[in-house]
Amino acid sequence: MSFKTKMIPLAGAIAFAFAGAAAAQDLVVKIGHVGPISGAIAHLGKDNENGAKMAIEELNAKGVMIGGKKAKFELLAEDDGADPKQGTTVAQKLVDAKVNGVIGHLNSGTTIPASKIYNDAGIVQISPSATNPKYTQQGFKGAFRVVANDGQLGGTLGRFAVQINKAKKVAVIDDKTAYGEGVAAEFIKGAKGKGAEVVVQEHTTDKSTDFSAILTTIKAKNPDVIFFGGMDAVAGPMLRQMKALGITAKFMGGDGICTADLVKLADNGIGEGQVVCAEAGGVLDAQKKINDDWKAAFKKKFGVEVQIYAPYVYDSVMVMVEAMKAAKSAEPAKYLPELKKIKYKGVTGDISFDDKGDIKDGTLTLYTYKGGKRELLQVVK
Repeated sequence: MSFKTKMIPLAGAIAFAFAGAAAAQDLVVKIGHVGPISGAIAHLGKDNENGAKMAIEELNAKGVMIGGKKAKFELLAEDDGADPKQGTTVAQKLVDAKVNGVIGHLNSGTTIPASKIYNDAGIVQISPSATNPKYTQQGFKGAFRVVANDGQLGGTLGRFAVQINKAKKVAVIDDKTAYGEGVAAEFIKGAKGKGAEVVVQEHTTDKSTDFSAILTTIKAKNPDVIFFGGMDAVAGPMLRQMKALGITAKFMGGDGICTADLVKLADNGIGEGQVVCAEAGGVLDAQKKINDDWKAAFKKKFGVEVQIYAPYVYDSVMVMVEAMKAAKSAEPAKYLPELKKIKYKGVTGDISFDDKGDIKDGTLTLYTYKGGKRELLQVVK
C-alpha cells in the first residue's frame, strides 16, 4: 500500500474527529414546557406548547451564543392534563432530565404544587399564565410569571361589572380549582368595593357539564351579572344552558374563558356582547403591530389562531434565554440574578419582574364577543 493511499483515510479521520470536537463544544440547553395537552382544555395546552416551539426554533436558527459557545436548544414538552398530581409527576421528570429552566405550567392548580419541586431542585420556572397570587407568595427565588395576577384580574372585572355594566346584584360560580376560586374571590372584592351585592355564590368542578340546578337557583335571584371562575371548556356549556333557561344576565370571567374557542364551545349561547372577559396581559397601542405580526406568523406556521397564552409562552422562553446570554451561562444559579433584573421588550410588551417574581406594571385586556368573534373593549393597567 502506498503512502498516498494510507494518508487519505487518515486525513478523513482527522477531519471527522475535528468536526466531532467542534460539535462537542456546542452548549445543549434543555428547556422544559408543561401544559395540558390532554383533557378538556388541551386546545389551550397545545397553544402554549406551540408558542414554546416557535421560540425554540427561532433561537436555534439564530445561532445564539452563551458564554462563547453556540447554544443548541432542546424543548422537553410534558403533559400535566391540568391535574395537580400529574403536574408534580412531570415536574419531577423534568428535574431528573436536568433541564436548564421550565416554562409552565398553564393552570395555577398545577403550577403551584410543581413550583416546590422546581425550587427544591434549584430550577428556574416562568409561568406564562398562572394567575393565583399564591404562586409567587411562597418565597421561591426562581418562580416568575409574565402575566398579571388574580388580584388585578378579578378586581378589575369586579369594578367593571359595577362601573360599566351597572350591576347591582351579582352571582358568582367557581370551579373549585386554585385559579377559579382565586379569581372569583378577587372579583367579589372588586364588585363589593364598588357597592354591588353578591346574591348567590355557587360551586361546580372543572369537569362538570350539567349546571341546571345551579343556574335555576341563580335565575331565581335575578342577578345583573354572573361571574364564572374557571375555564372555557366549562363556560361554553354553561352559556348554552343559560340561554335554554332564558337567563340574559351579563356573563363575566377571567382569562380562562377569554379564548378564541369560547365561540365554538358556547355555540348559540354566546350572545351579542353578553360575555365580558379579561386576558391577564395585553399590549398597548405602541406594541399592537408587533403583537399582530407575531400572531399572523403563528397562524401561518401552525394553521390555527392563537387561543390566548402562546405569545406569553414565546416571551417567557425568550426572556429566560436573554438572562442566560447576560450571565454567559445556562446554569439556573448563574442566570437567575440576571433574570431578576432583566428589562426585555417582548411581543407582549415590556417584561421586568418585582422582588416576588411578578411582572411589573402588568396590563389587562378586556374583551367581549360579537358576530362570533372576540372583540377588544379596552386595555387597562
